[in-house]
Amino acid sequence: MKKIFLSILIFTGNLQVFSQYPPSVGMPGSTAVFTDSSIIVNWAKSCKIQRGFVDISAMHDSLVSNGNEADALGKADNSTVSLGDSGVAIVSFNPPISNGSGFDFAVFENSFDGAFLELAFVEVSSDSIHWYRFDAVSLTPTDTQITTFGLLNPTKINNLAGKYIALYGTPFDLQELSGKPFLNIDSVPYVKLIDVIGSISTSYSTFDSQGHKINDPFPTPFFTGGFDLDAVGVINEQTQNISLELLDNIVVMPNPCSNVINAIVNGCGDYELHDVTGKTLISGSFCNKFSIPVSDLEQGLYVLKVNSMGKIGFTKFLKN
Repeated sequence: MKKIFLSILIFTGNLQVFSQYPPSVGMPGSTAVFTDSSIIVNWAKSCKIQRGFVDISAMHDSLVSNGNEADALGKADNSTVSLGDSGVAIVSFNPPISNGSGFDFAVFENSFDGAFLELAFVEVSSDSIHWYRFDAVSLTPTDTQITTFGLLNPTKINNLAGKYIALYGTPFDLQELSGKPFLNIDSVPYVKLIDVIGSISTSYSTFDSQGHKINDPFPTPFFTGGFDLDAVGVINEQTQNISLELLDNIVVMPNPCSNVINAIVNGCGDYELHDVTGKTLISGSFCNKFSIPVSDLEQGLYVLKVNSMGKIGFTKFLKN
């Protein structure tokens, strides 16, 4: 009986190691979201791309060139824009994504077989200023580099976009980011994708939330290199389209400032002054304009949050 129990322990221990996270499309427990799934209610409306390198370890600065920003919009269709090594995409939504039951959005890449996987970090923002990253985990061994056409096991990957085959999205749950300062998980109009540099070389490696090096195919020295963004689908969205953009209506001067910051806003409401950690330092109410003494604040960057007529806006200023 003890031998049987020990065998069970060994088996379940190995199962935890080798089946840590949801598996590939079609396998029991997979969380992949198909592009035609009825749970998807909307798609990204705009996209901005910062191209990354063809090969960040090479002695040149060539950038990838495959696709364009429009390829990341609308329904996932296997038409992609490549980010390249360390490339970035910011996609936006109207109405914003909202925290609901279960997963709230899904990111689609174009893996052709579900094992050749190019990964990306996923971050979200309510104001396009403050970004919060999902706690990514990569348990892929790092003793040997995953080579250019090497394969990955999706069960060793969590909260990284790109773990599923083309036309199947990797889902994310905003509830995991609850309580973050400046982030309203019930109104998230921005999602950022950041290509993972999958090198295990200390010079170029990127790390997951637990400090592990992330090992994915490297180098991918092609004009299609890096994470290939196909689409971002919305599963839960805000039922009312509430604009979070007030930045055009906030005038702050002088900036930088030394003693007093003066703000002009078209409307009445409340304001809060935050440091970069999200701590509220000063708050008050206003009607059209207000001033905040800042002479006692340390030098550095601060954020002014304004709530006026049901709309929220943020702007930054520098205290010198």
